[in-house]
Amino acid sequence: MTGQTRPGRDALGNFCFYLHLLVLTVIVLGWSVPWRGFLIFYLIFIPATVLHWKFNSDACVLNNMENWLRYRIWRAPDRNPEEGAWLRTLIKSWTGIALTRAVMDLIIYSAMILFWILATVHFLEFQGS
Repeated sequence: MTGQTRPGRDALGNFCFYLHLLVLTVIVLGWSVPWRGFLIFYLIFIPATVLHWKFNSDACVLNNMENWLRYRIWRAPDRNPEEGAWLRTLIKSWTGIALTRAVMDLIIYSAMILFWILATVHFLEFQGS
């Protein structure tokens, strides 16, 4: 890659992409953070993220905000292929593997349950301040 996340991605697209990466990093690694306050936040953040997808037709509000800024409409799956499929499109662009929505949902929701359980165990065993 040459400084862009995909050919033709503009500054707004890059900002949204890297914001998604930041959120993904928090989701994947957050359970291991050694701060009690952060673990409490994380234990709320994981189910809130899942609920927000469910209440938002399986789409991320970050994609909706990008749509709004770019097209002045909340939903634009025909113009924004990442809407409701950000991780799936990322995997396809990086590996060439095109997973179905059902397979992606299984992977994502299984991972979210695993990370939440790991955070719960970490929180219950936590001895720090």
